[in-house]
Amino acid sequence: MNHDLTLDQVTPRKSFPRKLALGGLVAIVLAVLVASYISTDIDPFKLYTKRQNAFEYLFGRQLNDADKQAALDQAKRLPAIIAFEESYQTVKAEYAATGKTLDPVAMQREAQKRADARMKAMTPADRDRIVQSEYDRIADEKSGGYFPPETAWPHLLEYSKALIETVAIAIWGTLIAFILAIPMAMFAASNTLELMVQGDGVWQRMVRWFGQFVARRMLDFCRGFNEFVMALIFVAVIGLGPYAGVLALAIHTFGILGKVFSEAIEQIEPGQVEAVTASGAGPAQIMAFSVIPQVMPLIVSYTLLRFESNVRSATILGFVGAGGIGFLMFDKINGYLYREVCTMMIMVIVSVTIIDYLCGILRRKFV
Repeated sequence: MNHDLTLDQVTPRKSFPRKLALGGLVAIVLAVLVASYISTDIDPFKLYTKRQNAFEYLFGRQLNDADKQAALDQAKRLPAIIAFEESYQTVKAEYAATGKTLDPVAMQREAQKRADARMKAMTPADRDRIVQSEYDRIADEKSGGYFPPETAWPHLLEYSKALIETVAIAIWGTLIAFILAIPMAMFAASNTLELMVQGDGVWQRMVRWFGQFVARRMLDFCRGFNEFVMALIFVAVIGLGPYAGVLALAIHTFGILGKVFSEAIEQIEPGQVEAVTASGAGPAQIMAFSVIPQVMPLIVSYTLLRFESNVRSATILGFVGAGGIGFLMFDKINGYLYREVCTMMIMVIVSVTIIDYLCGILRRKFV
């Protein structure tokens, strides 16, 4: 009797456990997707049902009669407020010039008398002009909306200066991270660490293992915290300003670049390293002439990619006081000045587009 089994007879027995394992894996994945779908409250129709809210949020809402009357009542009080403030400043200056003791109560009484006189002397046309201007401002603020964006030249100049500061934060954060990440990647990669600590002895292996472990854990720590959290810490330590944003971006980007560079170094072609080593080159020369040239395209490409990302991240860091246009944006959001926020958002998008185009040109020269 022939006891040999054919391939067709063996395959079903071997494939059944594989199919069962695959089916179990698919079931687990589907269960995770369903559970996460429910927990995140995803509703494809919710955005459509809330479309009116979205339209009013973006383009503003129509004011009703009560809103218009409230805005008009508030605007009518502005001429009296302006007259009192101007009169009070005049009285305060007179007290200071004559050497009188500043008496707040007497100064307010005198300022109120002069303010009443100014109101009587004010022509109806001037008063209506002030009221109408204030009414337009209040009505615009009450209607809200992001569009149309603010286009006043003084505002554009202010936002441009803040945007330049944001780009500067991204430049220095990326540059510091890039400079530190390359040598750290050499310690985090096993093949370059073998070039620096040569030998097969127990101590050499222990030194290599410990060096790589420390380097990788340091990179894990640096990228383990989001740059937003790091910016909060640095703002609390060194105060408000762009320097806190630079440090936050540099540490987080250092962890990411060091990880990517070390993995790229471990994937290089060993033949080139062996050829340079055979010529009698030292560890530094081997890295400079055989390791770095092989990973340079990836280093340049990913560094430019992180720079583009850091420009966007630097904008958000301003929300916690780390400088840049984000600081202004957060202030305008709190003041419900959404049209100014829209202008800044457009400027950030345009700047990121320009930076992406310029980085693409540089990337093509190296990759």
